Amino acid sequence: MEEALALTFTRRLALFGAAAVALVTTAIGPTRAQDNTILVFAAASLKTALDEVIQGHGTQAGAKVVASYAASSALARQIEQGAEADLFISADLEWMDYVQQKNLIKPETRVNLLRNRIALVGQKGVKPATVDARLDLPALLGKDGRLAMGTVASVPAGKYGKAALEKLGLWAGVENRLAQAENVRAALALVARGEAPLGIVYTTDAAAEPGVAIAGVFPEDTH
Repeated sequence: MEEALALTFTRRLALFGAAAVALVTTAIGPTRAQDNTILVFAAASLKTALDEVIQGHGTQAGAKVVASYAASSALARQIEQGAEADLFISADLEWMDYVQQKNLIKPETRVNLLRNRIALVGQKGVKPATVDARLDLPALLGKDGRLAMGTVASVPAGKYGKAALEKLGLWAGVENRLAQAENVRAALALVARGEAPLGIVYTTDAAAEPGVAIAGVFPEDTH
């Protein structure tokens, strides 16, 4: 019953962007089973869109839908430790591969939905910049400014950002000037609050925060 409800809700997830979604194999606890509750583990970057989907369509799945947001890496680790999630929506294919290799999802339910882009962002009013090998990031950051990113070792947006900077030959100039955050929304918040002059987030994150604007978008072939 619970799996059927989760599958019904999964069909509605095409309304927003994510890298991959799959049903999780962990057992559903008795309380949630009785309440027909679907627990969705979702990448932090999906909060705005997924909250809207849940509000508009969650009850149509015939169940209460609850979302838990964090970095895809953190959610994958929680699933590995036995967290009772029904759906896992990852912003990173590698972390979906990770849980699949450990037989923690039902591979036949895995679906790649949509792609996203990463962008260089600043506070509202930031000057436009062409993101290419000629970009002088240290100068844009100023004397003491730091570049806000998700943790580059594990958070998908951080990994993509580092890969893009390396491809453009810009990484060496900023690798010691990072403000690394536990997820992409936390990195976005650093820029919105003025604690970092610039950050690298998904374009959809920038659209969700009125205090932040896109300076430039990274070329698709950089990450």
